[in-house]
Amino acid sequence: MKLLTTFVLTGVVDTMDPYFATVEINLNPPLEQASIAVMPVSAFPCKIKEGDTFYIVKLSPSPDSLPLIMCKATTE
Repeated sequence: MKLLTTFVLTGVVDTMDPYFATVEINLNPPLEQASIAVMPVSAFPCKIKEGDTFYIVKLSPSPDSLPLIMCKATTE
């Protein structure tokens, strides 16, 4: 079996409470049906709110490297 070694996933925060966020995660380009996950709010490197977009990236093909959660940049 060959695993994905590098990837970029797009996520959107659906709902959240002070501890957990329910998110939709999809490929790019998106599939018809997104995956649903419950993630700890502490896993995000920024403040999040419902409707926010984030990315999960793994750019190194090394099997020891971990995916990174990145917040979408905001322009104000």
